[in-house]
Amino acid sequence: MAKKNVNNMSFLDHLEDLRWHLIRICLAIIVCGAVAFAFKSFIFNVIIFGPSKMSFPTYEWLCSMANFVGIEDSTFCGEELPFILQSRTMAGQFSAHIWTSIYAGFIISFPYFIHQVWQFISPGMKSTERKHSRGFIIVSSLLFFTGVLFGYYIITPLSINFLGTYQISEQVKNNFDISSYIGLLRASVIASGFIFELPIIIYFLTKVGLVTPEFLRKYRKFALVIVLILSAVITPPDVASQIIVAIPILVLYEISIYISKFVLRKQNRKIKKDVRSNNRV
Repeated sequence: MAKKNVNNMSFLDHLEDLRWHLIRICLAIIVCGAVAFAFKSFIFNVIIFGPSKMSFPTYEWLCSMANFVGIEDSTFCGEELPFILQSRTMAGQFSAHIWTSIYAGFIISFPYFIHQVWQFISPGMKSTERKHSRGFIIVSSLLFFTGVLFGYYIITPLSINFLGTYQISEQVKNNFDISSYIGLLRASVIASGFIFELPIIIYFLTKVGLVTPEFLRKYRKFALVIVLILSAVITPPDVASQIIVAIPILVLYEISIYISKFVLRKQNRKIKKDVRSNNRV
């Protein structure tokens, strides 16, 4: 059945179209989640529990940096982290397996998710706008996966190392529930993935006229405060970790300013071109 012209679609037609896009997204997440479910050993032993081992690449790098600057007693240098992971409910491990597979399915199928979002919004755009936004799916996916890797290799190990070694007394041992551990990793990874979508968000906000480069420059100081607060929320409460997380976010903000400037410049050129064409007529 041929798809209706977007200009002739009613509100219910748009809802029906959205419903089918959501169904396709859910099916993609389920399929990718089923694949992740089948690779239980790799997903958990290598990926999920990787940051809980001192052999994790981030710890080795930070340990080398600590030794380089003369810090001998560093929590990044050791044989193992002083905590135990446990499951305290009957369905704890099975639930962890199911939900981890679902979130893994979402991460794996993200390019398809973006593709479906694009399929839904692109009919309402002009042909020139669709032409200039062809790389939307590729760029969005690359930014998201870059954010996921940043969250996994930077935010997650910093958080686990700090919280796993923190003690108020030697009488209190750190025995973490598996849901708490996976929740921390999941939040760090997915939040970072969406934070790295900032340039794409600014691009479309500039296209619709809600954001300008002047606006972004004017409120740069406020953005810096928000970034520092955000870094404090998603990282351990130590200055070094917050700075490590804040730097790439600030870089993304500066890149977003140039993207907004680029979009606005192209729009102004198009307006001038249209004015010239009308004057000739």
